[in-house]
Amino acid sequence: MKCDKNSLLLYAVTDRHWLNGRTLYEVVKESLEGGATFVQLREKALDEETFLKEAEELQQLCKEYRVPFVINDNVEIALKMNADGVHVGQSDMEAGDVRAKLGPDKIVGVSAGTVEEAILAEKRGADYLGVGAVFPTGSKDDAIDVSYDTLKAICEAVSIPVVAIGGITRENVHELSGSGICGIAVISAIYAQKDIRKATQELKNAVEQTMER
Repeated sequence: MKCDKNSLLLYAVTDRHWLNGRTLYEVVKESLEGGATFVQLREKALDEETFLKEAEELQQLCKEYRVPFVINDNVEIALKMNADGVHVGQSDMEAGDVRAKLGPDKIVGVSAGTVEEAILAEKRGADYLGVGAVFPTGSKDDAIDVSYDTLKAICEAVSIPVVAIGGITRENVHELSGSGICGIAVISAIYAQKDIRKATQELKNAVEQTMER
């Protein structure tokens, strides 16, 4: 499954920190029912066997909803389970190496914080960019702040889709209108909410309105 601009509209990134006794499968299903268009499994602390099992279950779920499913960082797991692709940061495996390992048909997403990083990632075979943090965020300690002007400059410098990430909520997403992004990636705006389905629906509506402005 390839990604296009539409599939990147509302990009959900998992975080088991917010599960509150529920399973990852349950909360991801709720976000898909609410309209999430893309799912990334982001797990930093799971052993490989558990990770692989969860990844396979979630991939099957995403297939049912015809939503792309990618793995954060772990190229080996993505290969082993035949995920739709991988998302890598600047400190992870370089985009060209990821592309060489995964082949031409898989999705490769790359985090970028500057115009230079964005251009290089596109040149090396990235399908889309995750740019941020566009607002202050508690989810990533190493997130670098990216100003609206830098976000806009990145969107203008590359021809691949750009997704904004970092501290985005239903209340502040409209501040990104006119930047050139094709969607947003969120963690807590979906998975930290009590009613995940409803939160996803409302956020999706807000993103669609932002894109129309």
